[in-house]
Amino acid sequence: MMTTDEYNMIIAELMDELPQDFFRKLNGGVIVSDSVMVPDYAKADDLYAMGQYLVYSGIRQIVMYKGSFDRVYPNADSDEARIILRSVLRHEFRHHLESLGGIFNSDSLKAEDDRKKAEYLSRHFSDTGL
Repeated sequence: MMTTDEYNMIIAELMDELPQDFFRKLNGGVIVSDSVMVPDYAKADDLYAMGQYLVYSGIRQIVMYKGSFDRVYPNADSDEARIILRSVLRHEFRHHLESLGGIFNSDSLKAEDDRKKAEYLSRHFSDTGL
């Protein structure tokens, strides 16, 4: 399992790849949590969030969940982790940039995430016969 220091170093290096303008109004920054994040709609032990974009009380923040990463990819080496975490971090930054731009249409990442959530829920309910 990757150490917290290794994980933090990868996240810092991945953030360095991004243009400074991406960080505009991200006043809560990018933080790393050791927590395992299970979405509230998860129906089994099969769904974990490795990142989350949050907007609350005037704060805009990205949280990267090391605990979820460890649960899903316990044997990831640093090269594999870098690829996965780059994708997660950029996903969360896209949420941030779309939020700043007021983009909430059917082509937005939020709409795509909502479709994936609906697919997950429909698979779960079809698997249980409901």
